[in-house]
Amino acid sequence: MRFSILENEVVLLKPLVKEDVQGILTAGSYPEIWSYLSTAIENETDVHNFVENALSNKDKMVEFPFVIVDKLSGQIIGSTSYMDIDYKHKRLEIGTTWLTPAFWRTAVNTNCKYLLLSYCFEVLGLQRVQIKTDHENIRSQKAIERIGATKEGILRNHMVRKDGSARHTVMYSITIDEWPEVKARIEHLLVLG
Repeated sequence: MRFSILENEVVLLKPLVKEDVQGILTAGSYPEIWSYLSTAIENETDVHNFVENALSNKDKMVEFPFVIVDKLSGQIIGSTSYMDIDYKHKRLEIGTTWLTPAFWRTAVNTNCKYLLLSYCFEVLGLQRVQIKTDHENIRSQKAIERIGATKEGILRNHMVRKDGSARHTVMYSITIDEWPEVKARIEHLLVLG
């Protein structure tokens, strides 16, 4: 699979590079971002580890990390990744998605998902894209359901959180057969703003 820069008039998703460390640190320096994620960015060591891990997974061809850039300001405002890439079975996951809080409840995440999903189904020819989230992250579940992903179920005790507690994972997916309807739904949401 070949990945590239994705953009529209609202956001630019560009491949993560080492030079993005300072932008990621600035965007990610809000503790509320990391409540439901398995990592956190609290200092320069954390951001270097985040970037090194993502680039290592990219080298192994199991992940493709992007930084999310606000087109208006040109600033990095978050990150997202293609993950668990399975070339044989034509599927992947969109995950490790986070935004700086100033962009929560804006059209940014919807624009990102539209670009990522369009590329998956229309360029890469994938059969399935999955998205998962913590069972306690209601805000994320609502956002995933809003774009039209199908809730497949809950994987009990699926992951261990940073604090050592068990996380149940809510699984969602979109298939190639569902994409035309999901695409129209997202395009309608983008028109509404």
